[in-house]
Amino acid sequence: MSQELITVTSPLLPSLDELTPLLKDIWNRHWLTNNGHYHQELEKALAEYLGVEYISLFTNGTLPLITALQAMRITGEVITTPYSFVATTHSIWWNGLTPVFVDVDPATGNLDPQKIEEAITPKTTAIMPVHVYGNPCDIEAIQEIADRYGLAVIYDAAHAFNVKVNGRTILDAGDMNTLSFHATKTYNTVEGGALICHDARTKKRIDYLKNFGFAGETTVVAPGINSKMDEIRSAYGLCNLKHIDEAIAARKKVAQKYRAALANIAGITLFAERDDVTYNYSYFPIFVNEKEYGMSRDALYAKMKEHNVLGRRYFYPLISDFAMYRGLPSATKTNLPVATRMANEVICLPMHAGLSDEDVERVLKIVITKE
Repeated sequence: MSQELITVTSPLLPSLDELTPLLKDIWNRHWLTNNGHYHQELEKALAEYLGVEYISLFTNGTLPLITALQAMRITGEVITTPYSFVATTHSIWWNGLTPVFVDVDPATGNLDPQKIEEAITPKTTAIMPVHVYGNPCDIEAIQEIADRYGLAVIYDAAHAFNVKVNGRTILDAGDMNTLSFHATKTYNTVEGGALICHDARTKKRIDYLKNFGFAGETTVVAPGINSKMDEIRSAYGLCNLKHIDEAIAARKKVAQKYRAALANIAGITLFAERDDVTYNYSYFPIFVNEKEYGMSRDALYAKMKEHNVLGRRYFYPLISDFAMYRGLPSATKTNLPVATRMANEVICLPMHAGLSDEDVERVLKIVITKE
């Protein structure tokens, strides 16, 4: 078998034949950014594809998180997960707010609703859950808690592009949802992101905030930031959107092969798939129990690298373990036993539309034989 490098992810790339006419048109229009033609077209196309009414494009996936907190004027404490990418908690810090970590559900890796309620204080104003790996959160339970205590809910849906439950998008849950269109994601605009809301007035505020707060040529209505998506990335995204269904179908085949081969391997556990969920197969995490598997997670990770297979310990370490957050009272490992175990056991196997059958077999051979 080939020993070429197998990466954990590979971007969905539009063809040059598709992209070149759009780039020429951008050149001829002399309109490179600031809510240009393709920016507007991509917002419309994504809203239709995702089944949402109001979406605002951003230059990356972190700025929508920061802007969502600004748009909702969140103060005080925000309950969130330690089991995510650092941008989730960094967005809270950048707004001068206090993150409060709670533990996760071992069946999904998402915030445990029972733990959320225990963490609410008089200073709590919002909950920021994450649909980890595209697994839907318990939206109903979280909303019930939020309604009871008068809290905002902002979902970090970076992994949840077009994920549905019973045929309905999960991107209309809560007050706002953010997406990441980074090159490592199922759908990408090279770098990019989006913020989804429920009404035109809120979208207008979001669009002010992502453009320095300008409401006109000489009027600034809020201390905004510059986070607009440019025309080139918008055009790139329009091309990729034509191929996203095909890419997700290819990812699903890879996931099915992994799942069938690893279902009965001692010491390897997988998240269960729900019949009512339409997944996008963003990631394929496995969890390694050293005692039962006979090899530690880190030893398996190193073994994979020896064979030019790049898995990813995603998410490790926990956000709560990083220097800027570990001093928080909620960051203790005794408060986060499930998240701590998952972080110490997880490896995400290579998962992207470009994986061949040979690639998948090579990955599986390493995990199953440990050789």
